[in-house]
Amino acid sequence: MLTAALAASLVQTALPDDTAASIPPAPTVAVSTNTAPAVATDAAAPPVAAPAVPATTPVPSTAPDALPPASPGSSQIVVSGEHEMHKIDPLEGVNKLSFDTIESVDKKLITPIMNGYRKGLPNPVRQGLHNFFFNLTEPVNALNYVLQLHPGKAIKTVGRFGINSVAGIGGLVDVAKRKPFHIYYRPNGFANTMGYYGIGPGPYMFLPLIGPTSLRDLIGALMDQAALPAVVHQPFDNIYFVLASGTITELDYRVDIDAGVQRVRQTGNPYASYRQAYFKARFEEIEALHGRGPLAKGEIGQPPFVRPIDAKPEAAPALTPTPPPPAPSATTPPAPATPEPAPQPVSAPPEPVAPQPPVFVSHPVVEPLPPGN
Repeated sequence: MLTAALAASLVQTALPDDTAASIPPAPTVAVSTNTAPAVATDAAAPPVAAPAVPATTPVPSTAPDALPPASPGSSQIVVSGEHEMHKIDPLEGVNKLSFDTIESVDKKLITPIMNGYRKGLPNPVRQGLHNFFFNLTEPVNALNYVLQLHPGKAIKTVGRFGINSVAGIGGLVDVAKRKPFHIYYRPNGFANTMGYYGIGPGPYMFLPLIGPTSLRDLIGALMDQAALPAVVHQPFDNIYFVLASGTITELDYRVDIDAGVQRVRQTGNPYASYRQAYFKARFEEIEALHGRGPLAKGEIGQPPFVRPIDAKPEAAPALTPTPPPPAPSATTPPAPATPEPAPQPVSAPPEPVAPQPPVFVSHPVVEPLPPGN
């Protein structure tokens, strides 16, 4: 199952411009135009220039969504190729084994439980639980906005927490996002703060009960979950509360991402698609804290899959029926027959075009440069 740590890093919903980045949500796709492997040459031999490769249309990658170019002015490192990917995913063999095991358990056990939760509880009840547990994360969100030197967002987050805790019956109803407040949920955490100050993600991992994560994000998620129990204690350090809240949060999140999970499973390489979507989302979330990227323009949610439970499906456009042709009457003269066009001379078939060499697209990893570079 995927945890709140993944929810904080993994289809986003466009909201008004005053909203800030969510946890989601862009790196650029690195396209390799040299299809030949590098060959070591003798020191005495003169260097041989690589043959020019004509421009071709890039082949789309196996990720669920195409990756748009990075925002102008953003500093980033594009890592491509097997050697560089090994640096970011050094445990790929173990991760793939964990991924296959988790996928099997999810299909056979978690999915039936999720469907029972989705069908057994009415939508308003699930939405209320969703709001309640999200409201409990607001103090940690506000603290990290302070650490990131964003006092305005911290004040809004504290105000949202107060409004929903009082007028929203302990957070069961999201009153703050409605008129006249229009204060939307902005996820944040210690992992985002570390990334904001230039700490890289570290090795990629795919863990049981957590899913795709990195060393930095795993440490940050543990700090997020330990903050309230360390400060408030009861009931947040009660084992029964922890188990109940964790189970409900996981089921709620699994319901939300189900459509996205099915899309990723249909790609040619689900493991690589998960990894690419994860790093894309985390890059955009941290970029948004600097005021860059699509998330800084008001898109919030839990990328790359999640949509709110109460989202309304878009209505299909109305189709104008085509009127039937008028029935012929006895007084209407028949239409004149259309003369057949004269046969055109057969021209010679065009010469075949030589096929272009293939272009290989790797799975990129994009990370922000440390400050000052």
